Amino acid sequence: MLCLALHLGSCALAQSAPVSWNLPWHSSEEQQFIREASAEHFRELPQNSVRTYSLAELIDIAESNNPATRVAWERARAEAASLGVAQSELYPTLAAAALSQTGRADVFFGNRFDLQTVQNFEAALDLSYTVFDFGARRGRINVARAQLLAANFAFNDTHRNVIFQVEQSYYRVLTSIGQEDAERASLANARAVQEAAEDRLAHGLATLPDVLEARSATAQAEFDLQSALGAEEIARGDLATALGERASLTVKVQPLDQLAVPDSISDTVESAIDRALGQRPDLMQQVAEIRSANARVQEVRSAYYPTFSLDVAPATQSLYGLQSPYDWSHTANLTGELGFSLKWTVFDGGARKNRLLQARTNVHEAEAQAEVKRDQIADEVWTAYSNLNTAFRQRQAALALLQAASQSYEAALQSYNYGVRNLLDVTAAQRALAQARSTDVFARTQVLTSFADLAFRTGDSIQATKRSKP
Repeated sequence: MLCLALHLGSCALAQSAPVSWNLPWHSSEEQQFIREASAEHFRELPQNSVRTYSLAELIDIAESNNPATRVAWERARAEAASLGVAQSELYPTLAAAALSQTGRADVFFGNRFDLQTVQNFEAALDLSYTVFDFGARRGRINVARAQLLAANFAFNDTHRNVIFQVEQSYYRVLTSIGQEDAERASLANARAVQEAAEDRLAHGLATLPDVLEARSATAQAEFDLQSALGAEEIARGDLATALGERASLTVKVQPLDQLAVPDSISDTVESAIDRALGQRPDLMQQVAEIRSANARVQEVRSAYYPTFSLDVAPATQSLYGLQSPYDWSHTANLTGELGFSLKWTVFDGGARKNRLLQARTNVHEAEAQAEVKRDQIADEVWTAYSNLNTAFRQRQAALALLQAASQSYEAALQSYNYGVRNLLDVTAAQRALAQARSTDVFARTQVLTSFADLAFRTGDSIQATKRSKP
């Protein structure tokens, strides 16, 4: 019965592979995983909030609420604990043990067996300490310290990426909202042209193909509006996700018209590159890896030298004994051990030599990786700086294009009402105006996005005194 119960219990608790390759796997344990996976986390923003958030407020929320920053923080804390473990080797290890044991046996004495009882109480301490190891412990501590610095810089880099993710999503929302407004204005213009064409047809001044062309332009404007609405929904979901919230959460943001769009930058590209090389956390992380590799060289080199250790183990013992027909007997004493250990590996078949070669090679690799990162950062800043200047020029061109397209549309519509221009000219001017509105919105948000990209590439976004929050 016991064997049967154990067998049934093992069958109930055991995990197994799916029984078939052509059907999904489901089990009672799956429900528990579903509940854990769908558990809600802390939410900073209330659902359907009517508050309008600025970019700076959204960044603060994301830094507190985005799980990526929590992951990087926990990793840094784990590395701090690893440093504490490595530093503990500088101190002796002290262990305590207590023992109590009772033994009873018949002892043959003379020509008979006598019952003997022995009670033993013992307490002992064991102190171990490595007196010197020629830098092995110090090397491990330096490795752990460098890894902690790397984790801290990775934590900062996570914040840099989260901030940039919020900024990109934020400006995509503004772009989609601006595109929606532009498409609504274009739809209104298309309907005005359609009404004018139908009115002229009713008075015998236009043909049916003209009206059909106007209706086609209106339908196209309606289609473009729905596309803009869909893009806005996706952009809002991306923004909510960057904040660490559900994609379905609606976040009200400042409209594009309330944001100041700069038209120039006073910083030079050389100073931007120098600033990036001095504050990019991913480059600092790579420098920490170089320190870690050098510390490993120190640790590996110590294997060529001996290790001297001390071990002290004092103990106190109390014994009680009873042997028939005598009374209880007792004795107590202090015992212990004192030992010194000198360990030196004389020959290991070249293992130490190859480990040292490997450690030095890792140093050279880390240094080369740092050079690659420096070149990459300089190129990123150069590209971001060039894109920003291009965005400034495109912004000026977009303003001129919008002004010209507006005047062209108004003149074409007025001339059509006077019978001077045909409907094809009006619809062409209307499409050009719609494209000009879209270009103007894109140019404005592109300037802001390029500023955010430059701050991301230089590392200014995580500097408290330099963070740009337009």
